[in-house]
Amino acid sequence: MINTSEFNTRLKKILDYYGLSASAFAEVITVQRSSISHILSGRNKPSLDFISKVLNAFPEIDLLWLLSGVGDFPRNTTPPLPKTEKAQELAKPANPLATISSGDELIERIVIFYKDGSFKNYAMNPSK
Repeated sequence: MINTSEFNTRLKKILDYYGLSASAFAEVITVQRSSISHILSGRNKPSLDFISKVLNAFPEIDLLWLLSGVGDFPRNTTPPLPKTEKAQELAKPANPLATISSGDELIERIVIFYKDGSFKNYAMNPSK
C-alpha cells in the first residue's frame, strides 16, 4: 500500500528537481491539472495509469523509489528532458537563435522560465 504523504513528498521532490509547477508537470505527463492537485492535497491516491505516465515521461525515476522511497532519485546525475511530444515541441526553438559564444565555449541551449510555471527551451544550432 502506498503511503500517500510520503508519495506526495517524493512527487514534490520530482517537481522541484525539474523546476516544474504542478500544471507544467501535468502537461508533460498528459494528465489533467486537477489530478496533480488532488494527489498533492491527499484527496486522491495515484492510480496505476498516473504512475505509468510519470515513469514513461521521466525514465530516470525508479519505480521502487517512487512507490516506497527505496533507492535513489534520480538514477542518472543529469536530468534529461522528458520523452514526450510536448517536451520535444518545447525543445524546438520557435525563433532560431544565432550561435552565441562565451569565450571558447559555445552555448548549447537557453531555457526561459515564466512565473506561471511554463518554460521555453531554445536549442542552439552551431552550424548556422
